[in-house]
Amino acid sequence: MAWFDKKKKRIEAVPPEEPSSRLKTSSSNATGANSTSTSASWKRRCKSAGTVAIIFASVRASVWQMLFDDEKYEELDAEVISIDPLEFVDSKPYPERLDLARKSSGLPEAIVNARGTVGDHLVFAGAMDMQFIGGSMGSAVGEKVTRQIERALDEHGAVITFAASGGARMQEGTLSLMQMAKISAALARLDEKRLPFISVLTDPTTGGVTASFAMLGDVIVAEPKALIGFAGPRVIEQTIRQKLPEDFQRSEFLLQHGMLDAIVDRRELRAFIIKTLNFMMNPEIRAELEMEKLQRARTA
Repeated sequence: MAWFDKKKKRIEAVPPEEPSSRLKTSSSNATGANSTSTSASWKRRCKSAGTVAIIFASVRASVWQMLFDDEKYEELDAEVISIDPLEFVDSKPYPERLDLARKSSGLPEAIVNARGTVGDHLVFAGAMDMQFIGGSMGSAVGEKVTRQIERALDEHGAVITFAASGGARMQEGTLSLMQMAKISAALARLDEKRLPFISVLTDPTTGGVTASFAMLGDVIVAEPKALIGFAGPRVIEQTIRQKLPEDFQRSEFLLQHGMLDAIVDRRELRAFIIKTLNFMMNPEIRAELEMEKLQRARTA
């Protein structure tokens, strides 16, 4: 006798009227709030209540100009790109899919790193791009996030990520899942050094990114109406056979249930981050680090 019996009943299809507003991206209600143009469009809100356009790192210059002091920043790690360790083929070979993503997004990878100052605080930031294979996290994304954390450890800086992702990249299998542990371990070291990590969640933030670094921030901030979760609401409803609450997995719902620290409009995001860094960046730790560097220089 078998220990487990396979369920004969298939997962039911969702009726045409079933997908509610919570299954739509915030930008679906936007009239002209497209995030593929300039800094002004990146900050622009939709006319409908509280909805915002999805952030793409293809407007990363606008993101960095919004974030960094005097719009001065240095982009990092452009040479870190995905390869095809598993020789994966789905509807097309993985290398072909990567080439197509690079051409369509104009980016080398699903996350872009930059360094600069925010309110005179040294910051290492990363912005994810949904246009690059759904902002999925593969080995290169994991490496780039980890490098930012290690730089912050070496130079006593803060880490800020702007998450926008569908989760781990299936084309890299277990290697993509390993990035969750890799980044989490690096963040544990950052925590030991009492250095801040601010996680900004945009629409959407799901899957393995939510299950790892996106929800490990010392301060977790989300944009209004952002979809945040692990599995999508449609999958959850089909699995548990129950109707989910309205606005389930939206940032307002998560804030109400203690999963977020704040919901901040992107026009107010820089001021919020500066205020947070002013509170979290301990000048005494900075002084200790400078003293250690000076002692090492004397003994060298």
